Amino acid sequence: MNAPEPPALPETATLSEALPLILVVDDEVRSQEAMRRTLEEDFRVLCAGDADAARSLLERHAVAVILCDQRMPGTSGVDFLKEARERWPEVVRIVISGYADSEDIIAGVNDAGIYQYVLKPWVPEHLLETVRGAIEAGTLHQSLRRLDLDLRSGPTVLRARKGQRLAQAQRLFDFDRIVRAPGSPLDALCALAARVARHDLSVLVLGESGTGKELMARAIHYASPRQAGPFVVENCAALTDTLLESELFGHRRGAFTGAVDDHVGLIQRAHGGTIFLDEIGETSPLFQVKLLRVLQEGEVRPVGGARAVPVDVRVIAATHRDLEADLRTGRFREDLYYRIATFTLAMPPLRERPGDVVPIAEHLLADVCREFGLPEARFDEDARALLMGYPWPGNIRELRNEIARAVALTDGPTVAAATLSPRLLKGRTGTTADAGHALPGTGTLQERLDAIEAMLLREVMLRQRWNKTRAAEELGLSRVGLRAKLLRFGIESRS
Repeated sequence: MNAPEPPALPETATLSEALPLILVVDDEVRSQEAMRRTLEEDFRVLCAGDADAARSLLERHAVAVILCDQRMPGTSGVDFLKEARERWPEVVRIVISGYADSEDIIAGVNDAGIYQYVLKPWVPEHLLETVRGAIEAGTLHQSLRRLDLDLRSGPTVLRARKGQRLAQAQRLFDFDRIVRAPGSPLDALCALAARVARHDLSVLVLGESGTGKELMARAIHYASPRQAGPFVVENCAALTDTLLESELFGHRRGAFTGAVDDHVGLIQRAHGGTIFLDEIGETSPLFQVKLLRVLQEGEVRPVGGARAVPVDVRVIAATHRDLEADLRTGRFREDLYYRIATFTLAMPPLRERPGDVVPIAEHLLADVCREFGLPEARFDEDARALLMGYPWPGNIRELRNEIARAVALTDGPTVAAATLSPRLLKGRTGTTADAGHALPGTGTLQERLDAIEAMLLREVMLRQRWNKTRAAEELGLSRVGLRAKLLRFGIESRS
């Protein structure tokens, strides 16, 4: 009997959907937000305040990793992760605790199948590395399962499945899937990138944070002769020189404290494919020397290793820095620059392509609605005008966060201008004097003030996850006063 087919990528998938989804379970809103801010640049993040909310999210979303606090009302983190292991065995589980909980956690590690536990107070860099390791472990486990199925199915089925997965990836990351308006400046850039993709040249992608540099790199890979090989990503700004060297080049067992096993580096894993080195401008000159040697010689020597390993990879690098200015100051090595910048592509920021803002925003709105489990929504005309009039210094990442906030404040199928942040309500001039047209309603002063008050109440209640005590404290109201205002404006908890 043939093994079941692997799940196909949805035709409507976006780049954000391709990012791993992390579920943070913590009853403290501040802790949730701290972890969200730490993780959201590399991952999609969902938050739950208790086990019931977490179960609901796990039933509706393909979560890769659970980050769960040990001390929660109703059930402990370990007990919840035991249940998660039985119901969602493919999800990697991490528990966060204080020192006082360590014995309980260690005792439950095997039963709950916990990948790792993190002690409070946690450090952002360590938390990121732990989650990245969990993603890697989960991916390896899934790969081993697929390999086992493929080996049972025979070589013909194996080739067919590999071709199917490649075709799915090519559709998902095609240049035409980079969202833009007709006549966008990206049209010429994508046409140029498509020509470059056919040749095995190193490419340097320049652009501000959030402009879509990784999306462009993926499109180049899947349009290149290396499309059937791996596409490997590393953010050079996220690690110290020592950790980055270990991650990229690999290390041998005993090479340094904590190196308990051999580790195959990312460059070696990208053999036959492409490695994307994001934020390469943040590396030190010392590390740049080591990287240059690898690229020149076509071989990598793991840390602590005696012999070099031949590698065949295409390098696509990216940075938000002005590397030519860094060359003049000596911050970036000239020889490495010319090695990685055989061809240079510059991703324009959103403020230089305002026509793309609304198509991208509509695409992200559909993405956010699916993630929240909500029906499709649309922007009203005032919201569209405000989106186009704002310069978006954080580019697409800021735009997506703004849309997620607006969706959380929207009760119907239309996202109104009033749900957007105050900084957008300031419009082009940077003052609130001309933003009256964007304020809620068109009635009397009292009617507009009531609408603003209702919007603020809803925003605080959402941020405090409908905890009336904390919301009342934030607003300087008594619980009775807060309850009266919620009743007056008809504001009720949403599931």
